[in-house]
Amino acid sequence: MFLKIAIGSDHHGVAIRVKIADMLRRDGCEVYEYGPSLENREVTDYPDVAAAVSEQVSRGIVDRGILICGTGIGMCITANKFAGVRSAPIIDELQAELSRRHNNLNVLCLSGEMLSEDMIFRIIDIWLKTPFDGGRHEKRIEKIGRIEHDLGIAE
Repeated sequence: MFLKIAIGSDHHGVAIRVKIADMLRRDGCEVYEYGPSLENREVTDYPDVAAAVSEQVSRGIVDRGILICGTGIGMCITANKFAGVRSAPIIDELQAELSRRHNNLNVLCLSGEMLSEDMIFRIIDIWLKTPFDGGRHEKRIEKIGRIEHDLGIAE
């Protein structure tokens, strides 16, 4: 599976972000990383990282984004400010699947503090492999796009 993926974390998710990026590269993805390094885990404001990743998704430079902070919530709030980004904090396999099938989620937000490493990898695997169902769900995604347009978020 070849995807371009931007992945970012604040200081809460550095270690798992590095492991995820390595896994994605082994799986053949092109990966762009944002956030502090393992060697220098300085406090990083999640809105800055979320904006960098979400802008890449919004502009179509990457196919999808993954964001990790303490809860996943702050990253999600920021990510959803960008046109065309559909983001949610996901906590289990069912949400990962349905977020793709029904919502065509393109930015996955994860908790670096509350999810086990094993759960994070299972969520990502399902999220990457699950297709968008389209059909009746496509109409809803189009409505979101029209709302963004009407609010001046999208062109």
